[in-house]
Amino acid sequence: MATTSYRTRIQVARDDIAAAFDASPSPSLTLEQLRSILNKNRQSWRLGVISIDQFISLLTEAKLLAPVTLDFPYRKVNRFLCRIANNFEVVQSLNSAGYFSHYSAMQLNGLTKQVPKTIYFNIEQRMRPGGGTLSQEGINRAFKGRCRTSSNIATYGGRSICLLNGGNTDQLGAELVSAPEGDSSIRVTSLERTLIDATIRPVYSGGVYEVLGAFTAAKERVSVNKLSAMLKKLGYTYPYHQAIGFYLERAGYRQSQLTHLRKFPIEFDFYLDYSLKHVEYDSGWRIYFPQGF
Repeated sequence: MATTSYRTRIQVARDDIAAAFDASPSPSLTLEQLRSILNKNRQSWRLGVISIDQFISLLTEAKLLAPVTLDFPYRKVNRFLCRIANNFEVVQSLNSAGYFSHYSAMQLNGLTKQVPKTIYFNIEQRMRPGGGTLSQEGINRAFKGRCRTSSNIATYGGRSICLLNGGNTDQLGAELVSAPEGDSSIRVTSLERTLIDATIRPVYSGGVYEVLGAFTAAKERVSVNKLSAMLKKLGYTYPYHQAIGFYLERAGYRQSQLTHLRKFPIEFDFYLDYSLKHVEYDSGWRIYFPQGF
């Protein structure tokens, strides 16, 4: 059938097509989802044997669809917006099991007044990472070097999208929430998990001063007991409890709350961040932190 005839039929079915798109849980569709919608409604919309490419082209022309390409260095990702979508909704459509973490989770949980220029989205590895044996020499060597960071970054809507390939935690602390200024749901780490992740990777969280600000902002809402239990369940090799305890103390938490972190063993000197040049030392938590912090 000629393109002109398909164009006419799409105009006739325009309201029904828009209604089908409105019923979609997400405004950001994959090619497979769009193909499914077409096949389900092909007969009632009288679109015969129209190809998916023709369908996309004519819907784009009719302003019922807006194609989006996210140009990640390892592969391009195509999405099709069937209604207005914010950045978070578009990113969530990259992986239904992925979740927003670090600085993005700090923003979504109200732990920062900043609007980060980078969106952090974590897609967990399938296999669990192996543990390791700690030594002071090994800790010193690792944290005096630079922190490894993801280069899997694309730009969309004036912001960078950084995909993280975090360890398998069985989605611990990932929660379903309403997208800000959107009409669909997104997944984001809980208050407690966000503080843990920010402690572990300040480079993804605005730096150590922003992390301290997050602990301060969370003071009246966070459960330190829950945070401690979650940290124990995550089972990290490095003693991140020392950094968390240090942040809690600096943010003015009660001594009774700090007790939860003091139950963890303190056997090594540790670091608040990687590549610290000029440092001070907290003997209580046995941790090095930036001078003047």
